[in-house]
Amino acid sequence: MASTSSLHLDKGLIRWLMVMVLLVIAMIVLGGATRLTNSGLSITEWEPIKGAFPPLSLEQWQAEFEKYKQIPEFAAENSDMKLQGFKSIYFWEWAHRLLGRIIGLAYALPLFFFLIKSRIPSGKRFRFVAILLLIGLQGFIGWWMVASGLTDNRVDVSQYRLAIHLGLAFIILGFLYWTLKDLRQGWGFRRDIPASPILGGVIATLVFCQIIAGALVAGTKSGKIYNEWPLMDGKLIPNDYFFLKPFWLNFGENSAAVQFNHRLLAYIIFGLAIIFWLRVRKITKIRAKALMFLILIFTQMALGIWTLLQVAPLNLSLAHQFLAVFVFLSAIGLWRGSRIGY
Repeated sequence: MASTSSLHLDKGLIRWLMVMVLLVIAMIVLGGATRLTNSGLSITEWEPIKGAFPPLSLEQWQAEFEKYKQIPEFAAENSDMKLQGFKSIYFWEWAHRLLGRIIGLAYALPLFFFLIKSRIPSGKRFRFVAILLLIGLQGFIGWWMVASGLTDNRVDVSQYRLAIHLGLAFIILGFLYWTLKDLRQGWGFRRDIPASPILGGVIATLVFCQIIAGALVAGTKSGKIYNEWPLMDGKLIPNDYFFLKPFWLNFGENSAAVQFNHRLLAYIIFGLAIIFWLRVRKITKIRAKALMFLILIFTQMALGIWTLLQVAPLNLSLAHQFLAVFVFLSAIGLWRGSRIGY
């Protein structure tokens, strides 16, 4: 295994990816705030260039407000909203979209520069370009998600499209973070004695699945029911888990099943985190990562339970999503560390 001291560290590349990781984290948190403030449908059109600028005059604001009044959400939930209230929700969605544009430019422009200067290893260029394509795809997915809430008498976006949108954001974050670690520590060097790499991969995969499950909880507002723990209406498994027919609809549309699945995945991940730490506690370079992940997942579980008991208020819900970012990054670091040894 090569040591980090023998690697050529391109500080420019490293700083660039560090900035990108921070920007994507900010994007995920801002997206959560946009959803939790019910602001996601306030902009009813997708204009990649013109949409970068907010309304500046009263006439422009009135025009945007009139467009919002035409969608089902306004009539169902905000019929008494005034222009000032509309400006508030508009800001969140506009800021979310603006940051998306910034991320696209902040990644694409330096990427072209580094490619021209041949500063990206030839065998790794595809990964960098793939990340750019994923960022571009995310813009389309975001609008596809928003469009689902503008018609058919819906007052919210599709929970499935929300899960895809959030999932892709975490995939992009994972690729950026893994690549950043590669730049700093080496490209795929394996340790002589792997520290449970399969279990590390399973944990990281389950954390990603848990994020998708959390998106389904958010999209179906399942955190507003069964606000008790550890039971659900006095039972370990709610009676209406398979209420919908055909049965597979329950996994994405039945709030009881959606919330139970989110709880169950948390227990499984926590148990695997304990097993992983017990396996690697004598391996110096990986045990700190294992312990950190165990602490993070325990804290996230406690925060999730508190959020549930408080009927998912905005501040706790946003904190829960914010901490999920660090649980995910810790899981990615754990997986990579178990494969490579640092």
